[in-house]
Amino acid sequence: MEDVYQTIEKECQGYFKDKGSKFYAFAFPVNNENEVKEILALLRKEHYSARHHCYAWRIGTENIIFRANDDGEPSSTAGKPILCQLQSFNVTNILIVVVRYFGGTLLGVTGLINAYRNAAADALKNAEIKQKIIQREVILDFTYTELAEVMNIVKQENLAIVKTQFEERCQLIFSVRKSAEEKVSQAFGNIYGVKIRKSPI
Repeated sequence: MEDVYQTIEKECQGYFKDKGSKFYAFAFPVNNENEVKEILALLRKEHYSARHHCYAWRIGTENIIFRANDDGEPSSTAGKPILCQLQSFNVTNILIVVVRYFGGTLLGVTGLINAYRNAAADALKNAEIKQKIIQREVILDFTYTELAEVMNIVKQENLAIVKTQFEERCQLIFSVRKSAEEKVSQAFGNIYGVKIRKSPI
């Protein structure tokens, strides 16, 4: 469906081992790049003796942005395989960091790709992946004359009220499922005197 996405709500872990090298995968729910930076800093501190801290993330529900980082491994042998698992599992708002402890034997390009891919996949297999609905926030401006009609639609459509402000004029912010936004906006638009605008994200 066009207004749902998949993510995780809590940290999970995965593991892969090859020729003595150990690959510990950590998956975290994230909402922005600042959270990514904080988590990376903590993991580097916690696993300071590890050779590499490779990672990938996807953030967003409609316009998804993503990054992949090899952290010193040969180009595209670590970050990209991790990112491919995020795409394969069709999940977003997630950071996966794979921490490698070198085992003394070089794995080669194919071996590295396989190791980072399997570590990331193991973390996601251990995750509780949840489906969520994309919600939009809409702002209504109106007078007390329209209040009864407005609240009647809020009740009929079972809308979640985020914030209200009743002063000289009334303002109401509600959230609505993306697929129902047009229908609900049209219902409010049919009430004379009600001004509708989308809440800035």
